[in-house]
Amino acid sequence: MIQDYLNSVDKFIIIGDRVLVKPREMETHTKSGLVLPATVKEKEEIQSGYIIKTGPGYPIPSVEADEPWKAETNPTKYMGMQAREGDLAIFLKSQAHEIEFENEKFLIIPHAAILLLIRDDHELE
Repeated sequence: MIQDYLNSVDKFIIIGDRVLVKPREMETHTKSGLVLPATVKEKEEIQSGYIIKTGPGYPIPSVEADEPWKAETNPTKYMGMQAREGDLAIFLKSQAHEIEFENEKFLIIPHAAILLLIRDDHELE
């Protein structure tokens, strides 16, 4: 399932500490069988989705700024993020930015908006 989306978004370059998420459809029925109207789903504060791509992480400032006119010799370094491609992310919906690409909806969210990651057990080793 996730591989289908990876092929269509290969050219995307995610910037900084952001992640690209394919949102999961919200449940329309409760476990007891009640049907939830659309207004209930719209008021949800959290949402879930699969991480399709991640940015490089948080940029770390360079400490060698003694002569600003010199060309930078060190490339930008980044502190990595916990989120990985394929993780199921639970995140704050209010911080998500929705985009549409090839008739598919995606969300761009900052890493700080992620509340929980669910990863397959074999990837934790």
